[in-house]
Amino acid sequence: MKKLTPVVVVAALLLTACSSGNYEATQIPAKPAPKVTTAAPPAAPKPCTDGQDPLASYAPDANVPAPGTPMPAGTILETIQKRGRLIAGVSADSLNLGSRNPISGRIEGFDIDMINMVADAIFGAPAPGEPHKVELRVISSPQRIPLLMDGKVDIVARNMTINCARWDQIAFSAEYYRSGQKTLVQSDSTAKSVADLSGKTICAPAGSTSLDNLKRKNPAVKPITADSDTGCLVLFQQGKAAGISGDDTVLAGDAAQDPYAKILPERFSDEPYGLGFQKGHPEFVRLVNKALADMKADGRWQASYTKWLGKLGKTNPPAPIYGRTQGL
Repeated sequence: MKKLTPVVVVAALLLTACSSGNYEATQIPAKPAPKVTTAAPPAAPKPCTDGQDPLASYAPDANVPAPGTPMPAGTILETIQKRGRLIAGVSADSLNLGSRNPISGRIEGFDIDMINMVADAIFGAPAPGEPHKVELRVISSPQRIPLLMDGKVDIVARNMTINCARWDQIAFSAEYYRSGQKTLVQSDSTAKSVADLSGKTICAPAGSTSLDNLKRKNPAVKPITADSDTGCLVLFQQGKAAGISGDDTVLAGDAAQDPYAKILPERFSDEPYGLGFQKGHPEFVRLVNKALADMKADGRWQASYTKWLGKLGKTNPPAPIYGRTQGL
């Protein structure tokens, strides 16, 4: 029988937020989000209904401004630069992706490194010891798309899967990481795959592709949701869920926080991560894709991956796919 572990420290992550700079981070209250029909793309995704590859983003071009130079007049880039900071929606409870460091009080992780890269592409790299010009806003999975569409955040880096349905609502950068869905269970579970969990209550974050994938993989499971990854972990530790299904990156963080948990080896989806943007600003996406390509080429991407996600195994950054014309 699995021992129940204390959830006070884990649950506290849901209630905390911090900034990577001198700007006070805010946690946006959760509210019901409009239903988003999603489908995880397979390894070789089919074209969207408009004929475009879901992983295709806007190609950088000669007009991409250099970091720290004046941004083009009348664009969202100029608005961000004049404001003096990038406003980013992130997680504060996904260990190694975006989580609060209990010692420094800062939110850090692989997704946060992506956000700092974007800020530096606009404002230039900060001087040694100075913070990146970023305001982090802690958001839940269901809030990602609504907040982008409302313009409440400039960008979202919260392990968000690129797919056709989401392209209808927001825009994406080129893929910056390829995750996959797995399932976490009690360490004494005899299950080998999701097929062995029929009748079991399994948690997946609301508004995520993980929930849809889980239902398709085994309709006989009893899915429940939480607004965050830590919310699912709390339910699991309280014995209200027999398991958690989600991205391997997130589950690795969950397992690190619970010695009585293990991750099943079965991987049943591909989850290509993209940075999310409000539609109608391809110049912003082009700048970010240029910065992301530079980060992959000069070793910064690999260094960040090794630091935060290296325990998942060796990997190379995903090659970008360009050619997007939608929204131009």
